[in-house]
Amino acid sequence: MTNIVDNLLFVFDRLTWESALDIILVTAIFFVLLIFLRKSQAIVLIRGIILLIIVISLITTLFDLPAFSWLISAALPTLLLAVPVVFAPEIRRALERIGRASELLPSSRSGGQTQDTISSVVHAAERLSNRRHGALIILQRFDSMEEYIETGVKLEALVTPEILLQIFYPNTPLHDGAVIIVGNRVAAAGCVMPLSASGVLNLSVDRKMGLRHRAALGSSEVSDSVAVVVSEETGSISIATGGRMIHRLDRRRLEGILRAIYRSTDQLNWFERFFARILGRQKTETAGNLGED
Repeated sequence: MTNIVDNLLFVFDRLTWESALDIILVTAIFFVLLIFLRKSQAIVLIRGIILLIIVISLITTLFDLPAFSWLISAALPTLLLAVPVVFAPEIRRALERIGRASELLPSSRSGGQTQDTISSVVHAAERLSNRRHGALIILQRFDSMEEYIETGVKLEALVTPEILLQIFYPNTPLHDGAVIIVGNRVAAAGCVMPLSASGVLNLSVDRKMGLRHRAALGSSEVSDSVAVVVSEETGSISIATGGRMIHRLDRRRLEGILRAIYRSTDQLNWFERFFARILGRQKTETAGNLGED
């Protein structure tokens, strides 16, 4: 314990503004990394690694164990090489998010979802819910969904409740895939969306959700899109955005959440929007609060 106190005093005696800046930068890097991984299964692994490092550091500091210290120092380079392999999916998603945030898109793009489009989606979702017709509707925001539009059938049709009801009518050719809406038009239908890899739906009662819900959550994890999903079994309406899913919505709550999401995005300036996109938090707190009421 005396050695630990002496080491701390040694560090503080030689602390300068440059070293303080160095510590702040390193801390900021780790903070951003934790923000990226906070909703993934990798966070559990990180906690284990941090705990292991703390225990090993205490053991090597309090006791004189030459062989153990040599083993740890020899194994450390191997562990550092293993980190990119273990966290490859998370690292890729983080780099993609930074790349998307660096695209200087005009702020008017977020306003492409007109009030009529939101009303059409809400009206269609309500009628699909009453009929228990499964549906997955993806509303594009800043991030381009062209990669997923290419997997479906391009329509370029004006968004109306009737066209959405027709697309998701059971046993029609396009009812199994997702509809992607860009602005006020249905860009494509029957699109294949990525399934969620975060395991969020496996950690609660949500694990009973099917592929539509996993695709909705997956779409919100790889982009800033908003996904509206209607359960074929129960008729329940859910919404996914920012890697979160809100269940059991009625028409009023669904419309309130959609309008709150787009209204809050419009209020961001360029600087706030850039960092919100990097951190994956497009001011969806208001939507979350509405969903929890």
